[in-house]
Amino acid sequence: MSMPVSTSRVRFAEAYSVLERGISEEAFPGASFGVLAEGQVLALDGVGCFTYDSQAKRVSASTVYDLASVTKVIGTTSMAMLLYQHGVLALDQPLAEILPEFAQGEASGSARRQVTLRMLMAHASGLPGYARLFENAVNREELLAACLRLPLTSAPGSQAEYSDPGFILLGEALQVMAGEALESFCGREVFVPLAMRSTCFRPGSDQRSAIPPTEEDLTFRRRVIQGEVQDENCFVLGGIAGHAGLFSDALDPLLYAEAILKQRLFTAETVRLFTARAELPPNSSRALGWDTPSQPSSSGRFFSRHSAGHLGYAGTSLWIDIEQQVAIVLLTNRTWPHRQSQAIRVVRPAFHDAIMKALGQG
Repeated sequence: MSMPVSTSRVRFAEAYSVLERGISEEAFPGASFGVLAEGQVLALDGVGCFTYDSQAKRVSASTVYDLASVTKVIGTTSMAMLLYQHGVLALDQPLAEILPEFAQGEASGSARRQVTLRMLMAHASGLPGYARLFENAVNREELLAACLRLPLTSAPGSQAEYSDPGFILLGEALQVMAGEALESFCGREVFVPLAMRSTCFRPGSDQRSAIPPTEEDLTFRRRVIQGEVQDENCFVLGGIAGHAGLFSDALDPLLYAEAILKQRLFTAETVRLFTARAELPPNSSRALGWDTPSQPSSSGRFFSRHSAGHLGYAGTSLWIDIEQQVAIVLLTNRTWPHRQSQAIRVVRPAFHDAIMKALGQG
């Protein structure tokens, strides 16, 4: 893939302005971003700094960030897509057939036995959106056991609720089906073939200082979180989970997006199936693992109906327009030094709109 030309700052001047305004308003201290369009990387750059400190390190195009929930697509959903292609994964298989503890002691027709992999991927399993499992679990085994016992909050398939516990269990199920860990499977089948050299779980201690910190944790770990996963449940799970844990720079998600757009690794049929709205329940914007634009959308106003993307809590996002053959990645640490700021909600759509206008799609 050819790299961006030096004119990107001129062509995407409005997008730079949006990000620089976001920094001045403390939506985030810095950002790295990339644009794939017209068959090449048209922009790849960084603005701002690691923190708001005047002496802080500058963000560059190669700065690695905590991807947070973008892990759900680049990691977990990719594994599901490939297992589906290999005939290993059946979307309507009940979770309890793979993880029997999920419905231990339950009658054959019980709600828990109705939860399928498709429902987990469409965030319609009935599991809660979030649970602070880390507060009572001291290790991976305890946290998984607690996750498997979580009560359903709605009937399976009846309601869309974005669920971290659902993706924790999905990740576990995929590992059982593959007979292999998420980290090694994704490394061998996705990251290495696509030359995604910066993408990994659990960066080494020698890499941590080159990664912007996500937060000053005053309550759980009681330290600055830098180069280790911010999500506490993922941390207790050892830094590798179905819902979070990946780190990457801005280029690698574009290499991944190119594979989606050009059907490298994934067939056209697989891409169509997983990026189309699952209609679980009807009118949900959720596809299988992916989200789709629904107004108002973090992707802005100009991504087509045939687009798929995902956000990450730390301030990351990847949006891919399959119809217009465009992908935009934005990486920030908007949770620094604390999680309260929601200013990125204004920045994201404005940034995407500015890029799409510069591409002539606005």
